[in-house]
Amino acid sequence: MQTRLFYVTDLHGSEQCFMKFVNSAKFYNAKVVVCGGDMTGKMIVPLIETTKGTYEVEFMGKPLVVRGDEEAAQLEKSIAQVGYYAFRTTKEEMERLNANRDEVDKLFSELMIRRVEKWLHIAEERLKGSGIKCIMNAGNDDRIEIDQALGSSEYVIVPEGKVVNVDENHEMISTGYTNITPWNCPRDIPEEELAKIIENMTSKVSKMENCIFNLHCPPYKSNIDDAPQLDKDLKPVVTPGGQMQMIPAGSNAVRAAIEKYQPLLGLHGHIHESRGSTKIGRTLCLNPGSEYAEGTLRGALLTLDDGKVKSYQLTSG
Repeated sequence: MQTRLFYVTDLHGSEQCFMKFVNSAKFYNAKVVVCGGDMTGKMIVPLIETTKGTYEVEFMGKPLVVRGDEEAAQLEKSIAQVGYYAFRTTKEEMERLNANRDEVDKLFSELMIRRVEKWLHIAEERLKGSGIKCIMNAGNDDRIEIDQALGSSEYVIVPEGKVVNVDENHEMISTGYTNITPWNCPRDIPEEELAKIIENMTSKVSKMENCIFNLHCPPYKSNIDDAPQLDKDLKPVVTPGGQMQMIPAGSNAVRAAIEKYQPLLGLHGHIHESRGSTKIGRTLCLNPGSEYAEGTLRGALLTLDDGKVKSYQLTSG
């Protein structure tokens, strides 16, 4: 029996990409849809009320003035489409928040949790009862605070640290934790710890040759882990010819596990620029990449047969 699976990753709060992900199940006739991590956004965009019903906003590098609830709501929708969090506020509240970074941090977490809860509700409303299995995992960018919300759905499967049956022939192990990045993200950990997480899951897999490794970080030096090289100020290094210098930034622990266990398939993300596929031994490894800020959903559509990937296609739309 064949199973069609659709995989995406690195939505980073984009409402537009998430809606495409939910709708993709029926569009691609997929029986399993997987979101592989980094669900939450990166920025709060305040709408500061200056006079009643009039808001000043800085969005996408441009100062804007919106008037009335209708205009404000439309802008909030645009902000959510690119993955940011709109927040209506006053000058006084902004002054208080700017003076207390802990309060800003708390607000950021609250906005993330609210959107995760909304997404779970949408997925359940549209897909529950359809026979489609929906699997959603956090990634290294996602705060630990979202885990309780993420685990609240009775329909959506949260696979972190578990062995999940994708179908009757294929198991999947998953983790959103990655090796250390320059940004010290919430789920960045040393390679040794990541190796232990993976090893703990592999010990519970019954048929490794049919297993899927849903590991947010791609394997090191796999050509699907090339990221911009950064200088000491975390700015991209540019070659004399004007090209961005790229270097491998994947995980040695992930590569070692794939080399050792040779699963059927590796599903990865994390590094948006490295869309592509590669083989490590018998294991097909995929990174669909990410263009969430443009509202483009990049994915991987696969047909699984017992013990083999019958076909796969990197999608964009």
